[in-house]
Amino acid sequence: MVEVDGGQHGFDAHAKRDAVRDRNRHKQGFRVLRFWNSDIDRNLDGVLMVVDEALQDPTPGLRPDPPLAGEG
Repeated sequence: MVEVDGGQHGFDAHAKRDAVRDRNRHKQGFRVLRFWNSDIDRNLDGVLMVVDEALQDPTPGLRPDPPLAGEG
């Protein structure tokens, strides 16, 4: 899951809500990648590289891909 955050996410109250939400998503088997709006604006290629690397690196504990039709 990719989150793009604006400046309000830097404030304590919002950051705490984000952390709770991220923990809940992790428990559901999601990995959360967070980027600032400015990262997207100034370094889109770098952001896309991080996303690509995350997609190439399966993380233990995440739910596995569903079996192909006829398998499982």
